[in-house]
Order: sequence, then structure tokens, then C-alpha cells
Amino acid sequence: MASTSWSADEEPGRTWPIVAPLLLLDRAPARGLVPRSSMNHQIQSVKLLTFLTRSSIMCSMNRLSRAERAAIIRLLVEGNSLRSVTRISEHSINTVSKLLVELGTACANYQDEHLRDLTSSRIECDEIWTFCYAKARNVPEEHRGEEGFGDIWTWVALDPDTKLVSSWLVGERNPENCRAFLLDLASRLRYRVQLTTDGHRSYLEAVEQAFGSAIDYAMLIKTYGTDLNDDRKFSPPVVISQEVRIVQGDPDPDRISTSYVERQNLTMRMGMRRFTRLTNAFSKKAANHAAAVALHFFYVNFGRPHKSLANPYPRTPAMAAGISDHVWTCEEIAGLLD
Repeated sequence: MASTSWSADEEPGRTWPIVAPLLLLDRAPARGLVPRSSMNHQIQSVKLLTFLTRSSIMCSMNRLSRAERAAIIRLLVEGNSLRSVTRISEHSINTVSKLLVELGTACANYQDEHLRDLTSSRIECDEIWTFCYAKARNVPEEHRGEEGFGDIWTWVALDPDTKLVSSWLVGERNPENCRAFLLDLASRLRYRVQLTTDGHRSYLEAVEQAFGSAIDYAMLIKTYGTDLNDDRKFSPPVVISQEVRIVQGDPDPDRISTSYVERQNLTMRMGMRRFTRLTNAFSKKAANHAAAVALHFFYVNFGRPHKSLANPYPRTPAMAAGISDHVWTCEEIAGLLD
């Protein structure tokens, strides 16, 4: 998938890259297509976005102490909107936004480097929807069809044993992004894994290209409907049936599930205000959206102990996966910018 550009309000005529964790692909004979630079292309794009022009706002953000940055991070990762963070922290929304973009870059950079050679045996994948700038039906005519306007999806890969988010991609829900997402995931795994996805058809070809025959893959296709006995206006759909399709290899039937990654979708909606439905806190810029996702997954992976990982002591997913040896504090996360 190639990087595209969009016009920024701050400087008419300037083009800024829309970022996604995966952008360019190379062909390698060992495993077919593999990412050339993975999230690093995203990181470089975000740095261009952040540093092309210097401003007094940027200088003000750079003067924030680590303690002030940590206080803002603590508010961001607990589901507060940008406006809410500015009221509580008493910093301008521009300062908070600039910090978010720069910190999201650092979080993506760190995770790209350390989420490697993972020893997972199972992976669940799913996609979560939200929108950027406006809902698709409300996007102005001059922006229709442009990336970063309307529907925006986050592809997520989760290890159900350690709860580690192993890879993600922010972009459209199309075959190209599906392929890029799975290629990146495959490059991070040490062993053959059992993979479960939903019934999205793009997975069929993408799994073959990313893993070849070295995968035990099944689709779990759920059919949703409405509960006729529930008269609430905004009731979520309920699962009325599900079908298991063995696509490749020999997956364990008892472990064919997408429940953990679907629960992670709820964590995203609760932990990032811009994902919460029926609010005006949606993302206005795709770059800020990608940065918020990177920060959220860093906190989920490294900074928040998971209740299911409390034995023999409270651990984060990164600790359970052997990537980290302690629970990261918000001060340590803020230190990524030092």
C-alpha cells in the first residue's frame, strides 16, 4: 500500500502523509512477501508530520517536564477526550495534540523494535470500525474517496494466551491492507501458530501469501441479529448462529475463537475516547488517530497489568510474552521522548 497525502489546515498547500503501520512490501524468497520496513515507514511519516514546521506551540510542548507529560498520558490512556485532557491538565489542546502525535511515534517505534521473534502459539485477528473527519455519508463531495475521510479501520492481532497485541494496522478495510497486516504479523512470529479470523474474504488470499502452508487456520463466521425481546434503542446485535470453517492445516477445534480479540475491541472503545460511539470525540485527522492507537496499544501491552495474568504476580501482556520485566509507569512512557 502506498502512502497518500492530504492537505493540513495549519498550512494550506502543504501535503502531509497519512500513516498506517505498514506501507511498503518487498518480495523475499523465504516466506513470500514480507514488510520491508514495517512500522518504521509509519514512524518516518509521523516524524515528517511533526517536524516539517516548527511553531511556538511545538516549543511550548517541548518545555513540558516529564511529570507533566506523564500526567497528560495518564489522562489519554484512561479514555479522556482531548478537550477533557486540556481542562484537567490546564494545557492547550494544541500542546496536548502535538504531544500525542510525537508520543504515538515513539510508541510505534519502540513496539516495532521489540515485538519481534514472538513465541505465540495462537493468534486471533479482527477489525474494528470508526470514522475520521466525518461519517462516510457526511463527507463533503471534495473529499469523497480520499483516504483519511470517512470510514477508518484498525486491524488487530492478539495472542489470547498472553493478551499481547502483536500487530495492528490503521487504514481501510480492503485486501491490500489485509495482506500488509498479515505480512507484518508473520514477520514477528517465531513458530507456526493457529490463526482464527472472522469471515472477511480478504483473509483467505492474504493468509496464504503471508504464511504459505505453515499455518493452522480457521474462520469463525458469526451471524448477528436483533433481540426482539430487547426494546432498547441502541442495543448491540446478538449472535444468532456461528459456523466454523477449517481453511488450512489442522487447527484445534477447541481453540477456534475470536472472543479475546473481540473483547480487546471493547477495551479500545473504552480506552480511547475517539472510538466511543455516539459522541463528538471522533478523530478529525488520520495521523492523530494512528498516534492514539499506537499509544493505546503501548499502554495495553506494557503499562497495564491484565487481570488474567495475575498469577504468580500482576503482569502485563509484554511481561507474559517475555518482552518486558516490569510494569511500565506513565513516567517511563513519557521518557520515550527524552
